[in-house]
Amino acid sequence: MRALEENRKNRDSGLSDAESTPVQRPYAPTEDTLQKKSVKRLSSDKSTISTLNEEKRNSKRIEEKANKQAAEEQSIPAKKQRETTEEVSLLAKIGNKLEEIKLFDQEEYEEELSEESNLKRAERRREDRVVRKIVYILTIAILIVAGVLAISGYNYVSAGLKPLDKNDEKLVQVEIPSGSSNRQIGEILEDQDVIRNGLVFNFYTKFKNLTNFQAGYYQFSANMTLDSISKELQQGGSDVPLDDASKITVPEGYDVEQIASLIAKKTDFSKKDFLDLMKDEEFFNQLKGQYPDLLTDAGNAEGVRYRLEGYLYPATYNILKSRDLKDLVTQMVDATSQTLSPYYTQIKEKGLTVQEVMTLASLVEKEGVTTEDRKKIAQVFFNRIDAKMPLQSDISILYALGEHKEFVYNKDTEVDSPYNLYTNTGYGPGPFDNPSQEAIQAVLEPTPNDYYYFVADIKTGKVYYAETYDEHLELVDRYVQNPNE
Repeated sequence: MRALEENRKNRDSGLSDAESTPVQRPYAPTEDTLQKKSVKRLSSDKSTISTLNEEKRNSKRIEEKANKQAAEEQSIPAKKQRETTEEVSLLAKIGNKLEEIKLFDQEEYEEELSEESNLKRAERRREDRVVRKIVYILTIAILIVAGVLAISGYNYVSAGLKPLDKNDEKLVQVEIPSGSSNRQIGEILEDQDVIRNGLVFNFYTKFKNLTNFQAGYYQFSANMTLDSISKELQQGGSDVPLDDASKITVPEGYDVEQIASLIAKKTDFSKKDFLDLMKDEEFFNQLKGQYPDLLTDAGNAEGVRYRLEGYLYPATYNILKSRDLKDLVTQMVDATSQTLSPYYTQIKEKGLTVQEVMTLASLVEKEGVTTEDRKKIAQVFFNRIDAKMPLQSDISILYALGEHKEFVYNKDTEVDSPYNLYTNTGYGPGPFDNPSQEAIQAVLEPTPNDYYYFVADIKTGKVYYAETYDEHLELVDRYVQNPNE
């Protein structure tokens, strides 16, 4: 050890190996021995170094293995996580696929179900359409049948309520046996051609609660209404058969004085008695109280000759049932009331009074013959009234004169009378005669036109109309003054 330290010192001091003197130690080994030991030590050192290197390599391998193991251990959770994620993803994909399959199957099922449902719904709709169509057809058929029955029933009843023939004034003698019911009376009247239907008569009398029909002999005509027939049945008939001496017929268009002459001829009453009754204000007021809708306007009229003029209905009356002249006149007024009662509403709607309607109807009654001409003439009168023109009817002149003649002359048109409609405008005081129901209807339902003049051919009776006075003069010259040219 000491020699080694000395060698180091020598080396450190810069001394070379040649210059240095080896120190002889007694215990120091020989050179051979040192070489052997050095070789041995080198060999040992190589072995140690090899061992160390091996250990180092082993350590490195262990470390690498450990690092690798650590890395592997660190990668396990991520791997597991990836595997888990992959598994979840796979399961999700499988689930989605199954869901798609399920949805597809469901859709197919629903499509099949929907198709089946649609088919069923379509079938039900077809069935519903068929059912609705059947119901619709049945409903329409029922409504049509009901409508036909209703119309037929209405027409049947309406026809039964109307006179059998409003133009037939021929009297028919009818015997009503004692104890006859309303139904039996209806059958008798139908068999005698007085009414259209006995069943309707029975229903009518029950509906109106008409009772106390009397037995006896009656004279009815086909132009009588069910109401007028019922009233006569309530008043009672004759105990003995009736003849022509027991009846009186007032023609259409007769005025009060003509009726007075007729009554004087057919009855024991005088013409004067009748005319006096026509001027009896107390009697008129009694009738007005009994028939206010009919006679109120007549009671308010001024300048009238006879207040009941126009209200003595032209018809056939039974004289034997009249205890006195008032009874006979009351029958006539009652007949007018029954005839006019359906028209009261229409008269008001037209802005007319009963007196005005009856006045124009009395002119139309004699100015025209046919229904067509009467409706046209009624409109001509309305046109002239609207234009503030006098009606200039010859009928008014004859009534003002109190005469009945064929021709009216110019001097006649100058008569001083409120009834002179050549010099006075408007309707005049009141009716000029007693008009028929047809004339009344013509006034209420005139034929629209623009005429202001009319004239009748004295040979044929045909009526010609004109809008201007010049046209009218030409017609007068052709058909009145020179009819043969």
